Amino acid sequence: MKKDILRLALLQSDLYWESVEDNLKSFSDQIRRLPEADLIVLPEMFSTGFSMAPEKLAEKNRMLALKWMEDISTERSCALCGSLCVEDQGKYVNRFFGFQKGALDVRYDKRHLFSLAGEEKKYTAGIQQVYWEVLGWRLMPLICYDLRFPAWSRNDGSVDLYLYVANWPEKRISAWDTLLRARAMENMAYVAGVNRVGVDGNGMAHNGSSQVFDVLGHSLGRCPDNQQEALVVDLSMETLERNRKRFGFLQDRDRFTLQG
Repeated sequence: MKKDILRLALLQSDLYWESVEDNLKSFSDQIRRLPEADLIVLPEMFSTGFSMAPEKLAEKNRMLALKWMEDISTERSCALCGSLCVEDQGKYVNRFFGFQKGALDVRYDKRHLFSLAGEEKKYTAGIQQVYWEVLGWRLMPLICYDLRFPAWSRNDGSVDLYLYVANWPEKRISAWDTLLRARAMENMAYVAGVNRVGVDGNGMAHNGSSQVFDVLGHSLGRCPDNQQEALVVDLSMETLERNRKRFGFLQDRDRFTLQG
């Protein structure tokens, strides 16, 4: 049975460059101040920043960050998610992890690697779409650059909420704002995007713009630019289902099969 109201908390935060310990401490402090939430969402590579040095960070992530996620989701009795750089069978991946009450529920490897930054030279792309159920809600996890490729996330009618975790730079933030809204409208689903703030180790500035849209593309909240802040939003299943029934846009969609 689906919970009618899902309380979502997005943590828009500055990140310590390539310092797992400092980032985990920072997020622990932020989460301690949060009100009760069903699902807490962290940015892409939340423990390191968008680093192209997975060989020195991946193992530390597995030993420290994953255990930290397990502990926080247990202590808060909630779902917790974000992406990390990790090693898997000799390859490095930018992997989304989702925990619920201490249990690792879902893994998703970033499909679209950001060639402008050379991500494909360090990481291996994912090949599989993944879905995650939280309190009866069907979620689809996605990572940053995936946002530019709508076919990968096209709703077959079963996705209630899209989660985008990112390190999206300020100089291209208009694309982030526009595409998040578009994904909500075209898929008749809630869309939440959490982005970092601050300047990373490569000198790239990020202004955040973490936000949530409803099924009609209306804003349900947005973090202030360039501020470390949590955005807490209540999502309504009744509202989602009523609007889908009223407008019926999904039933008129094109059917297609993805070719890898």
